[in-house]
Amino acid sequence: MPKNKEKRSVLVARFSALGDIAMTLPAVYDACTANPDTAFYFLTRHHPAQLFINKPANLTIVPINFDNYKGMGGMWRLAKALRKRYGITHFVDLHDVLRTKFLRLFLRLSGVTCHHIEKGRRARNELTRRNNKVLIQLKPMPERYRDVFYKSGVALANDFDGLWPKGKAPAEEFAKVTPPKKEGEYWLAIAPFAKHRGKVYPINQLERVVENFAHREGYKIFIFGFGEEESGIIEKMARRFPAVVNMAKANIGLAAELALLNHCDTMLSMDSANMHLASLVGLRAVSVWGATHPYAGFLGWRQRTRDVIQLDVTCRPCSIFGDRPCYRSDYHCLAGINPRIIIDRIDNP
Repeated sequence: MPKNKEKRSVLVARFSALGDIAMTLPAVYDACTANPDTAFYFLTRHHPAQLFINKPANLTIVPINFDNYKGMGGMWRLAKALRKRYGITHFVDLHDVLRTKFLRLFLRLSGVTCHHIEKGRRARNELTRRNNKVLIQLKPMPERYRDVFYKSGVALANDFDGLWPKGKAPAEEFAKVTPPKKEGEYWLAIAPFAKHRGKVYPINQLERVVENFAHREGYKIFIFGFGEEESGIIEKMARRFPAVVNMAKANIGLAAELALLNHCDTMLSMDSANMHLASLVGLRAVSVWGATHPYAGFLGWRQRTRDVIQLDVTCRPCSIFGDRPCYRSDYHCLAGINPRIIIDRIDNP
């Protein structure tokens, strides 16, 4: 507690993609559980705010539109508004980018105790450089998030066990796309897309995986995507295989998708946000990795290394986020993975 015994009010910030926000959630919920008399405020964008299902009573989500807070001046206005409205005493920066650095500076000048994540940028560069790679496991991101709370003097519990820890999500949440699961049915979730090509398994090879499971009795396959292009790709498979459900076309919203995942048996994903969403609902994720590598620390929370599928090629990893062009131009790290390997891994938990 602060020396003057004032009530502690902790601002937590993470602005980026959905998967990154999902990785922070176990640490944030555990901090809230361990400190019931502390008010926590999570500052993020509007879309990821939907992730915080069954959140602790002392956690308030503060979604903002950055178009209203541009540049250094915008961050100054934001810091002033947050300090005035919520009485912030501590700032936990889980992002450490230019925006949060400005926010950190202005909050510190007003007397707020500030700490930020250590991303290990040098070690990341050594892991992904083209020559003389240092192939060692870096600290997982969920642990790095917890470290920031510890440095801030915020204790953490170890209680988070998923968004629905005491049972299954209500089936009514996803009734629009499928009736409740029948006894003996196997539900397979597949998330074949990612933001960058270096993370995406070739669709023609993925179709062989889908075909294998779609022909099995009692199997239902939910394929996730976003936007017209991805929906069109999924729809072609749905027309070929009646067992396939096009989740991009269903458009049921993030909360309902999470509820559906909570009822699935396995997810097949790339190194993408969907792996982290599966983690939040206690779903096993078999993940395919190409340009990226679990050594960078982005394996899903509580996911097993035995469920990671990757090729041992000398150029991997070439990128932390999969956004660099392929050195070889053929993305062999992904195209070289035989669909049979993926099928067998799903079948052998």
